[in-house]
Amino acid sequence: MSQTIKRIGVLTGGGDCPGLNAVIRAVTKTAIFDHGWEVMGIRDGYLGLIEDRVSTLNANNVSGILTTGGTILGTSNKANPEKYATGIDAEGNTIWSDVTDTCLATIERHGLDAIVAIGGDGTMSGAQPFIRAGVNVIGVPKTIDNDIVGTDLSFGFQTAADIATESLDRIHTTAESHQRVMVVEVMGRNAGWIALHSGVASGSDVILIPEIPYDLEKVAAYTEHRRSIGRDYTVVCISEGAAPKGGQQAVQRLDPTSPDPVKLGGIARQLAHNLQALTGQESRATVLGHVQRGGSPTPADRVLATRFGHEAATILEEGKRNRMVAYVGGDVTDIDITVPAHKQRTIPADNHLLQAARAVGTCFGDG
Repeated sequence: MSQTIKRIGVLTGGGDCPGLNAVIRAVTKTAIFDHGWEVMGIRDGYLGLIEDRVSTLNANNVSGILTTGGTILGTSNKANPEKYATGIDAEGNTIWSDVTDTCLATIERHGLDAIVAIGGDGTMSGAQPFIRAGVNVIGVPKTIDNDIVGTDLSFGFQTAADIATESLDRIHTTAESHQRVMVVEVMGRNAGWIALHSGVASGSDVILIPEIPYDLEKVAAYTEHRRSIGRDYTVVCISEGAAPKGGQQAVQRLDPTSPDPVKLGGIARQLAHNLQALTGQESRATVLGHVQRGGSPTPADRVLATRFGHEAATILEEGKRNRMVAYVGGDVTDIDITVPAHKQRTIPADNHLLQAARAVGTCFGDG
């Protein structure tokens, strides 16, 4: 049992995600009601530590937020303390600075005995300099991409997959009505979890993921085969990080001020154009984009986020240091927070859902 915790800080880093508020609520209420701790909210991820924007969280201001999307604390994916953009030099290059000491001063100024950092692999990576300095950081895995190493599931993923599935269901009827190839681009960065799950759930005919480079001619041949057997339309679910064999990922833009400067996007339009050129069949592209990250979390994500938030406070009360909450083998547990840092969890070739999709005839562009 820990006798040293009196005040903790809570932050949300990286992209927004359904369920963030549910975690904030669970951490705060557990800390106050079960342990008698004070809770401070840190605004906009690590940026709140850089700029000293910290304020009190209490049971009242976290009430009623369970079902609300986004995060009441705000977030930032550009505030890596060890590599923070502080300006542009005369040649137009970004000036990077290590502002870890500034963050540590903010932590000390507010008397924070621990930090609960809710975020993805970037947020867990950003916690490392604080850990080395002796700060106790408890991570809570958040991402719609489901790509955090060490946990089978992150909250936000199930909501994103549900949104993508509903969108694909709607696209399906349009594809059938107009005898078109409809290519739907979903998020996921370098991991194809959203595409795989929503593609299978919607009965998409083709699923293209970053883990399996696709052969354009094989995808075209598959759509032609469908037409030859009277299936005059094809629905393709493609992850934003997918790429053709021997080709490159489609890059929407570069953000030199971000620690992760490459912003993917545009592969659906590229594929639709190429398929129409090869087959002559009208092909259209739809990019779901940020709609997958917005709105109210599903009941499943509300429950998982609540369990994660409660577990984060419990880990601190038990005296553990520098752990990340994780969902492993169907239960909530915790792992070393360094495990997911600077890594991504991708789909293995022997994944059971991937095998099941192949067995029912889904095309992955490789055979």
